[in-house]
Amino acid sequence: MAGEAVRRGALLAISEINGQGGLLGGRKLELVVRDHHGVPARAESQLPELADMPNLVAVLGGLHGAAFLTSLPYIHRRQLVFMGTWASTKELIDHGETPSYTFRVSAQDSLVGEFLVSKALKPGRTQLGLLLERSAWGRSNEKAMSEALARRKLTPAGVQWFNWADENMDAQVAALERMGAQAILLVANAPEGSNAIKSMARRPQDKRVPLYAHWGLSGGSFVAMAGPALSEVELSVFQTFSFVGAKDKRTQDFLTAYHQMFGTTRAEDISAPVGTAHAYDAVWLLALAIKKAGTTDRPKVRDALEQLGPHKGLIRTYQPAFTPTRHEALELSDYQLTTFTSEGVLVPSAP
Repeated sequence: MAGEAVRRGALLAISEINGQGGLLGGRKLELVVRDHHGVPARAESQLPELADMPNLVAVLGGLHGAAFLTSLPYIHRRQLVFMGTWASTKELIDHGETPSYTFRVSAQDSLVGEFLVSKALKPGRTQLGLLLERSAWGRSNEKAMSEALARRKLTPAGVQWFNWADENMDAQVAALERMGAQAILLVANAPEGSNAIKSMARRPQDKRVPLYAHWGLSGGSFVAMAGPALSEVELSVFQTFSFVGAKDKRTQDFLTAYHQMFGTTRAEDISAPVGTAHAYDAVWLLALAIKKAGTTDRPKVRDALEQLGPHKGLIRTYQPAFTPTRHEALELSDYQLTTFTSEGVLVPSAP
């Protein structure tokens, strides 16, 4: 679902750009799709093919940051412009390679940690437990969330880990309860996230605590996997954008084009909306950089990305998206909490 969301956002941007005459005197953009299934070795094997492709300008990354972390040296050696559209792993951008060829139109874990901690802490609620995927992404969030708590002179009530494909988290949830957690910060993708929800729903009702989740679980078939348990727990999910309720002309025009291309009728029908919105804005920024560079030469496109002017995207007006010292396009002010409706649609939470 996450990869398809990114593909759809990219295709819509490409359709608009090509419909306006393309780039560099009429050349059309084209999207080439490869699927690494979240496996670093697959990404490593696919990147050389892409790097050798004539006129390839950039690689769009999706949900799994770990798939590209081990490829960062290769990306820079081959001068591949990498544009992250979902994965929030800090090290995808903060890696020390110079000049950096990685950019991101998405969130960043150190800011997500701050955001989720700020939302989960309430009067009388100071004990937060962490339930984390055992991966680079999970470790990145443990650090970010612990640092956010430390800035408030707090520490996690407890930290529990799970592995990919773990089907039962009763022990982890019970352990966090014993440690005194009054709410849990959850970092999981859809399969494991749904199992965490089921474990919480199995607790006695007076033992259940609110969950504040990173957005990984919104990138798959989470609602179907969680089933009835979803209505039995209090769950808030981090996002950067929602099409639901958006009234501005740019979003309305996008929705019209989306429905025409993919046969949907409502904003609520857009699955994994952040992936679609990020990819749409990312492709437009790449197009503007190609236009500014006057070429598809990747080093020149990289330089142009750092020199763009203001651009009104779906998520925000970028002023600008990137600079020589900042390759993150989004800010903390773009972050929001959402909840699931009875239809299983994420909508912005009440302020």
